[in-house]
Amino acid sequence: MKIHREGRTIILLAFGVTAVIWLALLFLAHHWTVFHTIFIVALVIFDILVAAFFRIPRRIFTENANELISPADGTIVTIEQVFEKTYLKEECMQVSIFMSGTDVHVNRYPCDGVVEYVKFRRGNYFVASYPKSSDLNERTEVGMRLNNGKRIMIRQVAGVMARRIVCYAKEGETVKQNQEMGFIKFGSRIDLFLPLDFPISVQLQDKVRNAISPIAEIV
Repeated sequence: MKIHREGRTIILLAFGVTAVIWLALLFLAHHWTVFHTIFIVALVIFDILVAAFFRIPRRIFTENANELISPADGTIVTIEQVFEKTYLKEECMQVSIFMSGTDVHVNRYPCDGVVEYVKFRRGNYFVASYPKSSDLNERTEVGMRLNNGKRIMIRQVAGVMARRIVCYAKEGETVKQNQEMGFIKFGSRIDLFLPLDFPISVQLQDKVRNAISPIAEIV
């Protein structure tokens, strides 16, 4: 298991602060008590949880040119027909994945294709599982043209704790299935907007994993 580069500075800072507090208590506390021990142990546990959030586990990726593979870890919270008005500008199927604080937060491209559209939009920080968060929260939209000419859009949505969306997508770039697309820090959501004729492979409340779980067939 590796640590994502987006988390290295945060993790070093967290452990550094804990070390400074521990040293300060050693020199300044007149008597070391059980309270001091509990406090330091709590800080260390918090640091370990922060490090775990930025983990990249070892996985055998699913590679299938006929399927869209999940771009994120999490739970399927939305499967519905909607009108996507920014890139696709047509009726499509929306499949949304809610990522809790314990999920792996690396985001990956679900298929091969060319990035045609990238747009960052400022917004609010409602709970990411809330249906309207897709349109109201801070988000980044990535539009792709697949090798068969069909188009999809991937939307990274910030949540209550997620205050920074990292997106590596660049317009005109050719990308591969399971290639890293970005990272959302501390709880979030991914929306996929797919053509109506793509058969959906998941159901509500299904647990999915990035680069492994099929989301839909490409036709």
